[in-house]
Amino acid sequence: MQTIRRFGVDAYAQALESWTWLEGLSGMTPALTNAFGDVFLQSQDGSFSFLDTVEGRLQLVWPDAAAFQTDINTPTAQDHYLMIGLAQAAADAGLEPAPDQILSFKTPPVLGGELSMENLEIADFVVTVNVAGQVHGQVRSLPPGAPITGITIT
Repeated sequence: MQTIRRFGVDAYAQALESWTWLEGLSGMTPALTNAFGDVFLQSQDGSFSFLDTVEGRLQLVWPDAAAFQTDINTPTAQDHYLMIGLAQAAADAGLEPAPDQILSFKTPPVLGGELSMENLEIADFVVTVNVAGQVHGQVRSLPPGAPITGITIT
């Protein structure tokens, strides 16, 4: 089970092009990704942020690479940032993404899908992260609990 995944510069650029609406993302460099397509990004000042593609938010978490490395090696951080339990359940069920793939939610949690093994599939990294950015971009201004009658994917 690979809980950390790395992609090329072009793959990251294509995957993140739909996230331009998210403040703070500009000027950051993708460093690595978890098995679900959440991206760890480094700022020019050396700090690290976490792009949560499930929640649709960017959070500055670590002041530098040493803090990032120390924290990500703890069980608490692995559970939160790597979703290690769900990733292990997927691996146990035989879901093993190819090098250009990640674990994806069949129905995105933002649209009511569950964070569960039954809602997982293997999908292309670029497509999945790009679609997540489009979906979050369209629903971000809706009030909590608002009905979603449709989304547009380009």
